[in-house]
Amino acid sequence: MQDFSGRSGAALVAGGTGGIGAAIVRILAERGSDVAFTYRANQEAAKALFSEVRERGRQVLALRVDLSDESATARAVTEVARTLGGIHTLVYAAGPHVPMVHLSRVSPSQYRAQLDADAGAFFNLVHPALPRLRESRGAIVAVTTVATRRFPVRDGLSSGTKGAVEAVARALAAEEGRYGVRVNCVAPGMLTDGIAARLMETGELDEAALAVTRRNIPLRRFGGATDIAEAVVFLASDRAGYITGQALGVDGGYSV
Repeated sequence: MQDFSGRSGAALVAGGTGGIGAAIVRILAERGSDVAFTYRANQEAAKALFSEVRERGRQVLALRVDLSDESATARAVTEVARTLGGIHTLVYAAGPHVPMVHLSRVSPSQYRAQLDADAGAFFNLVHPALPRLRESRGAIVAVTTVATRRFPVRDGLSSGTKGAVEAVARALAAEEGRYGVRVNCVAPGMLTDGIAARLMETGELDEAALAVTRRNIPLRRFGGATDIAEAVVFLASDRAGYITGQALGVDGGYSV
């Protein structure tokens, strides 16, 4: 399957060294796309992923960027477009670690910081990319969370900020469709990768909580990064050419 082999330019994946982001980068390369990805701190993971993409015969660019920095993010978008000949797909798979905590224990300043680090970062990335995506009649896909549909207790920091990302994505879909730009979201449920894995490692999700979560999932199991990546790459491809403004739940049925 070579969904992107005929596309000029590259896909830009924000958060490429995370569990989900790396899976997206790999599949995009497998499906024929040159790829640029951003990372915040994990240089070793970035080097390894860079080598993987090169081994698949694709051009690749790895950029260390703090997406909360508006100017630095705009410069990164410009560098990708200049170096790789344009941008046909923009994927937002970044975002800070989100602790599970009751909202009554979250200070307003903590909430503002989370909004800036996630929803603000998403807009910092999308805004300078829009002219390039209009040129390519490209696609934006944001990775959000199923918690915007079925709320798990203590997940308000995640659902609040990712809900803002989804609202902006829908607005962009309505406004940018006339330029051929499609905008969608993928909303993961409980995974064995990414933030969920970190919550398990820290003990914020203990075995009792995990057992309850499994019972609430019709498929009775957790997903993985590849499940999310496949959905993202589908929505970015021409196979989803008449889909925009949607949020696809990849959650084993949790949100049913």
